[in-house]
Amino acid sequence: MGRPKGSKNKSMQERMAALIAGGETPLEYMLRVLRDPETESTRKDELSKAAAPYMHPRLAATEIKGDQDNPIQHRLKIEFVKAGE
Repeated sequence: MGRPKGSKNKSMQERMAALIAGGETPLEYMLRVLRDPETESTRKDELSKAAAPYMHPRLAATEIKGDQDNPIQHRLKIEFVKAGE
């Protein structure tokens, strides 16, 4: 059983509270610098790469497999239609 997946334990909650109480988080800092029109584009590029994992989950590859009794079938349907229909 245990904690639900993704829930924060007591020490993580305490660290997050201290981080928020101490000022801006690293992500908030990166976003502030990114939004500053005076920031050089090369620095914005690097900060965007660093901030992306906080904002967008990474996609995972998934392999779909069949088995002997239930193989995966690939079908492609090509349909020709007259232009304007």
